[in-house]
Amino acid sequence: MEIGLHDVDGQVLRVGIRRGRRTRPPLLLFNGIGASIELVGPFLEALEDQEAIVFDVPGVGGSPPPSLPYRPWTLARLSARLLDQLGHDQVDVLGVSWGGALAQQFAFQQAARCRRLVLAATSPGHLMVPGRLSALLKMATPRRYRDPDYMRRVAGDIYGGAFRNSPELVFEHLRHVSWSSDYGYYLQLLAGFGWSSLPWLHFLPQPTLVMAATDDPLVPVANGRILAKLIPDACLVTIDDGHLFLITSAGRSARLVSDFLTQAR
Repeated sequence: MEIGLHDVDGQVLRVGIRRGRRTRPPLLLFNGIGASIELVGPFLEALEDQEAIVFDVPGVGGSPPPSLPYRPWTLARLSARLLDQLGHDQVDVLGVSWGGALAQQFAFQQAARCRRLVLAATSPGHLMVPGRLSALLKMATPRRYRDPDYMRRVAGDIYGGAFRNSPELVFEHLRHVSWSSDYGYYLQLLAGFGWSSLPWLHFLPQPTLVMAATDDPLVPVANGRILAKLIPDACLVTIDDGHLFLITSAGRSARLVSDFLTQAR
């Protein structure tokens, strides 16, 4: 992946570009909370020949914090300006977890620029079927990113799936995380407060693949069913894994996404 800094309307973004085939639009990825570019590395390795764009949101990874707090609609606009700089009129969009909210916002706000939409381990926002309280409370702070021993103890409770029985995955996960600051993490939490896509999901015109995990303590599979029910041209696929199935089941996830992006409408 080629990684560089881009100044977009005065906000510096750390952007990763994975070169691939130009026969279809590139895939724009929106990451989960606290996650830097590196986290999607295993998924992109499994997603062969697909050109992809991913960036650290302001205050996360290598992107400096913004001068003011942001909302999903401002990040969607910032993403569109980045695409202008990179010379892309249209993209496919994938959002995972917190990034799924941003993906929905981009698909609604920049509908003409989003050809297809993939929503992984995500929900319609503030009005969602809540996950387990014990897992959500552990997500309220970024301690797991700063304390590897703590992460090892709580990863199974937070992420479920493969993390329950394979503690070695914790260190593999942390190897793909470039921690920046607590401030950036709390900005992401604040951005999601009160946001919901429920009022306008039925307006989304894009063919949409909704991916949900059967053992996700943070985002129960019911949220995937809601998204697939309310988005007009959506289908739901369940993965027998946990919240981070794009990483722990990278091969299967990549095949599903690739098939969806290349199939006829």
